[in-house]
Amino acid sequence: MSELFRDYSEVAARSGAYDEMFAPGTVARKSYGQVDGALRELSLADVSARAESMARTFLDRGVTFDYAGEERPFPLDIVPRVIPADEWDVLERGVKQRVRALEAFLDDVYGRMAVVADGVVPRALVTTSAHFHRAVHGFEPAGGVRVHVSGIDVIRDAGGTFRVLEDNVRVPSGVSYVLENRRAMAKGLPEAFGQQHIRPVEEYPRRLLSALRKTAPSGVDDPTVVVLTPGVFNSAYFEHTLLAGLMGVELVEGRDLICRGNRVYMRTTAGEQRVDVIYKRIDDDFLDPLQFRSDSMLGCPGLVNAARAGGVTIANAVGNGVADDKLVYSYVPDLIRYYLHEEPVIANVETFRLEEKEAREQVLDRLEELVVKPVDGSGGKGLVIGPDASREELDALRKRVLADPRGWIAQPVLQLSTVPTLSGDRFGPRHVDLRPFAVNDGDDVWVLPGGLTRVALKEGSLIVNSSQGGGSKDTWVLSDSPQLPAVELPRSAITLREQVSVWPVESNWRDRQSDQQQ
Repeated sequence: MSELFRDYSEVAARSGAYDEMFAPGTVARKSYGQVDGALRELSLADVSARAESMARTFLDRGVTFDYAGEERPFPLDIVPRVIPADEWDVLERGVKQRVRALEAFLDDVYGRMAVVADGVVPRALVTTSAHFHRAVHGFEPAGGVRVHVSGIDVIRDAGGTFRVLEDNVRVPSGVSYVLENRRAMAKGLPEAFGQQHIRPVEEYPRRLLSALRKTAPSGVDDPTVVVLTPGVFNSAYFEHTLLAGLMGVELVEGRDLICRGNRVYMRTTAGEQRVDVIYKRIDDDFLDPLQFRSDSMLGCPGLVNAARAGGVTIANAVGNGVADDKLVYSYVPDLIRYYLHEEPVIANVETFRLEEKEAREQVLDRLEELVVKPVDGSGGKGLVIGPDASREELDALRKRVLADPRGWIAQPVLQLSTVPTLSGDRFGPRHVDLRPFAVNDGDDVWVLPGGLTRVALKEGSLIVNSSQGGGSKDTWVLSDSPQLPAVELPRSAITLREQVSVWPVESNWRDRQSDQQQ
């Protein structure tokens, strides 16, 4: 084994985690044969130079994120995460199943609530969720789809079994890193990349645009799609601009839109143009000041009424956050059985519902052994890992749980699987998770081959979120087929960006202010 992997097997064995690249010992798994062979031929100087080159490329292309107030290139490690075809088949089936069940659940809880009437879930589970919005109860979205895009977080436990960690069907982010990671890795490790059939990821923007257009309001033959962003200061703004550009649609802010007669229009240099589909990258609370936060300057007044009247499709649908609630997550296996009459393909992580007295008492007696999470948390914020917490932190957590049991769940500490990651002068095992992205057009759920592998860069850490200092890896899904068919789109969808330009509202306003001052 290369000097770059010196002591790797011993460190990996001590962690007790399943290693994606190496079986117990120093033998690379079959799926990693090409990667192992390529890395054996490289020196530390070679690997470091390639890593620096990828970071410079990311910085030049604006693939950055804000960490501790500093703009940094998003960390991409040179060792990919490789998934064999047979394992991907299971993951793909499991993600599709999950999305179909959550789609049915959302349609139900904003409609008949049969799942409550039949005793599958308690009514309070839904109505007490912070993201259950009564403002959209009782109406069906144009196009009939609520979960257009989803990101289902999956981990592999110490026994090598995949499990779903959480669901993201509000505003799932990170797919831009999947696309950019692939671009960088094709140059970063070409010796391994070119020697095997790796399923492509470039199809994602075409799939997404096709699904958005397909779910446009009825009677619209050539729908206009836009991406709605909070603006340049949002941490995912790079992703918003990338997806809009790759889909050939306009990137707009709330101030670029106007609602009139339950229709939505965008201001352009050629006048107002009707908008049929809005791919929103804004949290529901900021989307429509008439329905949610009245102080929001990010959305557009009247969007919810326009959607209710069938005048516009909003993707993902308003109110999806109830399905992201981590307490609802604990019921998803039951939802799969109820709506689909199937057994879950991928199991949940064992979860304690702290609103239940018996579970709460058990957890409070074992706080130092468990991970406790807020049900509406994201980005790793608010969770407490018992073995790493101080006595003061555990005491404070105990008080918060007792004050609001509905707001918390607990899970065992899982040793997420590891992948070799460059650290200093050698590779060390670092914990990873996986976020496969799925696109739903109402007839079929398509899963992007691979998804975003996030990695905890600190040795022993289980926190993979970029906002907490995590990085990423390119995810290679192997295939026996050298190529997969692309999705054909109407020419009008591709050339839309050339046809119309969004009116520069802010610049125009500033010009008027300047004129008035002069």
